[in-house]
Amino acid sequence: MTSSDWGTWLLDDIEDADPDTVAIWYLGCNGFVLKADDGTTVFIDPYLGTGQPPHTVRMIPVPFDAEDVAAADAVFGSHEHLDHVHGPSQAPILANTGADYYTSDAGHEVIAEEDWTGEWGVDDGQLREIAEGDTVEVGAFTVHVEPANDPDAEHPVSLVFEHDAGTFFHAGDARPGEFEPVGERYDIDLGVLAFGTVGNPRDPESGERVRTRWYNDENMVVEAANDLQLDRLLPSHWDMWKGFTTEPTVLHNHAATFPYPERLEIAEIGDRVDI
Repeated sequence: MTSSDWGTWLLDDIEDADPDTVAIWYLGCNGFVLKADDGTTVFIDPYLGTGQPPHTVRMIPVPFDAEDVAAADAVFGSHEHLDHVHGPSQAPILANTGADYYTSDAGHEVIAEEDWTGEWGVDDGQLREIAEGDTVEVGAFTVHVEPANDPDAEHPVSLVFEHDAGTFFHAGDARPGEFEPVGERYDIDLGVLAFGTVGNPRDPESGERVRTRWYNDENMVVEAANDLQLDRLLPSHWDMWKGFTTEPTVLHNHAATFPYPERLEIAEIGDRVDI
């Protein structure tokens, strides 16, 4: 288990915040915390691990220790990959707060393999399976589970968080292909899309270098933003892995002649944006 060198300042900032609408903190990688005006607090894909060196090597700080999280109503995992469903990062949050955990059947296979109930004392009743078409009520949020096109995942989902103040969309690591119906169905104020590049990492088993495309490139992000009809786009995941980091400000140029997104939000780990 890793240890954060940030102490508790980010968690303190979240706990002390009293947003008028919905405040959203970027945790780096593809992790976010949402806090509504009534105090409802939701974590999405919080990941505090270091990856699988030499294949994936973490490039950003670990923003907090999972054991220090004192307030959470729910945690969502968008798909079963290590940096999205991860016992050491997420199970202590559930054990400490009593929050419910929502992920797909493939995510629940990871939970069973890692033995969250035995290893961290998570209650079976906290573990809830979700699939496309489901709707979950979490405090001030109505959460809709939508399809996701992620060819690298076994069963990914995307997540729409509706609040009286506006709508937040988290795509997981998905690429274009399933977004257009979502954009027609919801008026999305702020959407998160995973932005990456092509790298040449070592395979963790063979040690051989394998040319790999990670997440959406510049054109794919803009295509997805237009399918979703995003008012605001926040690119994620671009900061995380050595050899796969990229520069999100280039998206200004790629988006310039398209109707969406209307605005590009650039956030670094620990930053807050509001709906």
